[in-house]
Amino acid sequence: MRNFDEGRITRAVLERLSGARSPRARQVSEALVRHLHAFIREVRPTQAEWGEGIAFLTGVGAMCSATRQEFILLSDTLGVSMLVDAINHAGQGGTTDTTVLGPFYVEGPPELPLGADIAGPCAGEPMRVEGTVSDTGGRPLPGAWVDVWHSDAQGYYDVQRGDAGAPGLALRARFRTDARGRFHFRSIVPSFYPVPHDGPVGRMLEAQGRHPYRPAHVHFMIGAPGFTTLVTHLFLADDPYLDSDVVFGVKDSLIRPLERGTGGAVLRYDFVLPAGAQEEPAPAGSPGRQSERLP
Repeated sequence: MRNFDEGRITRAVLERLSGARSPRARQVSEALVRHLHAFIREVRPTQAEWGEGIAFLTGVGAMCSATRQEFILLSDTLGVSMLVDAINHAGQGGTTDTTVLGPFYVEGPPELPLGADIAGPCAGEPMRVEGTVSDTGGRPLPGAWVDVWHSDAQGYYDVQRGDAGAPGLALRARFRTDARGRFHFRSIVPSFYPVPHDGPVGRMLEAQGRHPYRPAHVHFMIGAPGFTTLVTHLFLADDPYLDSDVVFGVKDSLIRPLERGTGGAVLRYDFVLPAGAQEEPAPAGSPGRQSERLP
């Protein structure tokens, strides 16, 4: 068990994993070693390049704080978050497509009555959002909770602006569907925006020749007893970044046009939930935990 060369070291490391405390730990560790060693053999880094890689990961960790999770941002921008989402939501035909949680979720948003205006102090083009929540058989789900949140007309979320813009929570709320599974509320049209790109992930995107932008969208988290909680977006049609979303979250079924009239824009969608165990939401109005993607 000494004098390992390029051809023998992978097998030696795998043999050391035979005493893993669980079959799953062994499976994950073995796959990690196999693929990591294969990556190194493919790219054949110099010692200096390997040092740069270690420095990059160290920088990602150093950028993490109570209000920012650079590793999640790295996962998002490399498409890993959407890959995990796809793996965990395969075979749910007939239900609304899922996508990533997104950048700025806050647990326990204020619960408001149907028809409320969530724009608060934020200015922009008026928008009405309306839709329904049902099961795969088309039966409405009354009393389903619908969490919504989105950016303002300049691409900022309330938790980004703080005292410099819109103090407190705005452009987010929780609603409950009526007896026919319907919901509706008023807000303003959101804008596309860049993910935080002032750190290691931003420098990676620049080196890869990529932009940091996400297309304009409205976030939804929807649940009901006996159904799996749905996490998804509605993307605004004709956005310039639909085909180059930096986190790869766009799906055709989630792109919706804004219907414009004298009263402003209207965004409509009918959501279908898959049967399964519900993930309980945090109580409305409780102290929220912000998503770990804040800048």
